[in-house]
Amino acid sequence: MKLLLLGGTGEAVALACRLARQRSDIAVTISLAGLTRHANTGPGRVRRGGFGGAEGLADWLVREAIDALIDATHPFAATMARHAARAARAAAVPRLKLARPMWPRQPGDRWLQVDDAAAASAALARLAPASAFLALGRRDLAPFAPLAATMRFLLRTVEPVAGPPPLANARLVLARGPFTLASERALFAAHGIEALVTRAAGGAAGAAKIAVARERGLPVIVLARPPLPPGPVVTDIEGAVAWLARRWPDAGG
Repeated sequence: MKLLLLGGTGEAVALACRLARQRSDIAVTISLAGLTRHANTGPGRVRRGGFGGAEGLADWLVREAIDALIDATHPFAATMARHAARAARAAAVPRLKLARPMWPRQPGDRWLQVDDAAAASAALARLAPASAFLALGRRDLAPFAPLAATMRFLLRTVEPVAGPPPLANARLVLARGPFTLASERALFAAHGIEALVTRAAGGAAGAAKIAVARERGLPVIVLARPPLPPGPVVTDIEGAVAWLARRWPDAGG
């Protein structure tokens, strides 16, 4: 069978590796949006770049005779999730969303959940920390620009940012996760972090910063996830493997 795996996440890599070990009867094509030039993909054929919206993806699914689609993109890749759902319906291809679970809330957490970056900026202004770690995508940074006159920002990216700095009064750190407790403790201490702003991304790769904020008693402003399109959802690669096995039993076993 032929599987399209929408990737760019650790979960997608783990799933591709699992299928390569256990399901030689499945030919996996891993699709990357191309935003990160040196992204880890795992084994399988790799396709980089967009499809041309939902219609373009539907055409590609039909043209390539794809049997199933698993969307393992980031929880905040809302546009891609919608396009995948529409395309799968149009092409009559079974689709599964692999959505990593949110970090569990624990005693000591000081979370404030907000709907979007503008609300996060307003909440941060009320807290008025001297230094804040903005663990956000570049597209979410603009609402924080008015705060640069009164607070310092820490930003972290996987690759260098072209052009002018995303925010004034910001320190940019280049690093690729997953991050350890020790490295996050050192980062928070070195930059005097007094507040964390993050998306509700969940997953093991970003959990350490949440743990360090808890240890230090810091407020955490959490941007809520966008809603998922209707359809089947699993929260780990075991669920994705089981979904495939129910529909396409292993030809070798």
